[in-house]
Amino acid sequence: MKILGLGVDLADIGRVEHVLDKYPRFAERCFTEHEREYAFRYAKPSRRLAARFAGKEAVMKSLGRGFRQIGWQEIEITGGGRPTVRMFGRALDRASHLGVSEVLVTITHTDTSALVMAVAVGEHD
Repeated sequence: MKILGLGVDLADIGRVEHVLDKYPRFAERCFTEHEREYAFRYAKPSRRLAARFAGKEAVMKSLGRGFRQIGWQEIEITGGGRPTVRMFGRALDRASHLGVSEVLVTITHTDTSALVMAVAVGEHD
């Protein structure tokens, strides 16, 4: 396997919580149904949604793109156990173009922040 891209992002959990309170449609606009179902099973969904938000940003960075080129719902960060990345639409097209076979992610939290690192990998030539 060869590293084809690397991305990292940090999200403030309190900020995500504030945005969720102020703009209820934020969750529907930015997160897939699976991500919302997973997060809202917990007393503090903002912690898990912040991690997914940071994860999406980190994946975009690992693909050399930003949210203007890839939609928020075109990347899904699974929950429960080892996090995995699912890509759709432009994210999947970009990954295919780069030869990315998988994007690996790792997530860590504090009480106030969620940090995600993403590594886009593909086969050697």
